[in-house]
Amino acid sequence: MSTNRNRRLTKEIADVQKDPQSGVFLEPFTASTTKSQSKDNSTFDDLTHFRGVFAGPPDTPYEGGNYYVDIRIPGDYPFKPPEMRFITRIWHPNISSVTGAICLDTLKTAWSPVLTLKSALISLRSLLSSPEPKDPQDAEVARMLITNPREFERVAREWAIKYAGAPEPEPGGKTLGEGSGDATPDLKRQEKRRREEDEKAKIAAYHGYNKALIDRFTEMGFDVPTVVDAFEHVGIDQNGGEDYELEEEYMGDITARLFGEP
Repeated sequence: MSTNRNRRLTKEIADVQKDPQSGVFLEPFTASTTKSQSKDNSTFDDLTHFRGVFAGPPDTPYEGGNYYVDIRIPGDYPFKPPEMRFITRIWHPNISSVTGAICLDTLKTAWSPVLTLKSALISLRSLLSSPEPKDPQDAEVARMLITNPREFERVAREWAIKYAGAPEPEPGGKTLGEGSGDATPDLKRQEKRRREEDEKAKIAAYHGYNKALIDRFTEMGFDVPTVVDAFEHVGIDQNGGEDYELEEEYMGDITARLFGEP
């Protein structure tokens, strides 16, 4: 079991390192926080403890900050979600301002073996853009966001500067929470955007292959990354993401790969 888990984790690390455009990074937990990304798999000696890193999303109080997440891998991963908490202190209704504990369905009841550390970190970054004060981890922060959104933005930005290294406002410039107009977030719009990004993260796990094509093999009990790895090893054409019938020879090669046959 641990061998399969470690093989998958090694592949997940490589996938993150090959995709800097995703905006999320993984590094060994012992690495210095002065670097945002590790480029050498050999430095990942402990495959049970990582640190995730991503920048605060634009147009949020967290913009310009770097956020670090403690990631611990359970023994039955990927059938159980990774355990994640924020190392960087943050003012957000779905993240404890004291412990860094996270309230996010993706890391609890909505977790699926299809998901990866990369997709989980993308969902976390999306959560910063789309707070859900009606399902809080930190009741004090949620109450502030609902009753006084300007003050919430001011404090969130203040914490981003203090704890995440976000830049100070320019002299004479307005800080968040100043000015006129309605600053109340459009929660429905933000929730829709978060769900869309979560769906994109799930689709990314298929590496361009048609979902129905891959799912024919996941119905046999294999997870999506394992099936995708077999497809890529055998050299199956992505066919532009369209579904099609595989030749019998390819079916045999894929099945042999899945069952570890030489």
